[in-house]
Amino acid sequence: MSKLRDLVLRLCPNGVPYRELGEFLTYEQPTKYIVKSTEYDDSYKVPVLTAGQSFVLGYTNEKDGIFKASIDNPVIIFDDFTTSFHWVDFDFKVKSSAMKMLRPKTTEILFRYIYYAMTCIGFVPSEHSRHWISQYSKFTIPVPPIEVQEEIVRILDKFSSYAAELQAELQAELQARKEQYEYYRNLLLTFNPSAYGYETDENQEIKDQITPPVG
Repeated sequence: MSKLRDLVLRLCPNGVPYRELGEFLTYEQPTKYIVKSTEYDDSYKVPVLTAGQSFVLGYTNEKDGIFKASIDNPVIIFDDFTTSFHWVDFDFKVKSSAMKMLRPKTTEILFRYIYYAMTCIGFVPSEHSRHWISQYSKFTIPVPPIEVQEEIVRILDKFSSYAAELQAELQAELQARKEQYEYYRNLLLTFNPSAYGYETDENQEIKDQITPPVG
């Protein structure tokens, strides 16, 4: 990660600011995208999604009310109650109204970078209520210069791609790579001064550095 280290040392010598998610993301309610029939069939083309762990619930042949997403125009689907979320870059419909579709409202931060930063938010809801407006959008994330964001995204995308390739192989190997990914993701997104060789200021969060898992 020498390139990232060099970028951080050159562009972030005094740390990075932390800003609220709500500054960068706009949301849309899912009402008009809710599937009418739950008689799914794998022969149909349009996936029906949930922001929870199951993600793809099935496929529908409904042609109206499809949320348009693509590789060039992706979206984050966010469960308003559990705060789980997924990155989506294909057209879909949704199962219920208990989610929000998040998209960027500014170009000063990479959307994919926001997604990875959100994976580091360790919030666990304690009550059954909607969380995006009341709490989650107010969480802060580090916002380094675009060049640093791009390199972080490149590194984490590479780990994600490798993990996907391993999914069909041994579970133990996949778990080891998953732990490596989580270690480097947390390291890259906390901007630990001791990891990069510079001092901190009041804008920068410091976390203890740990030894990366060995796969």
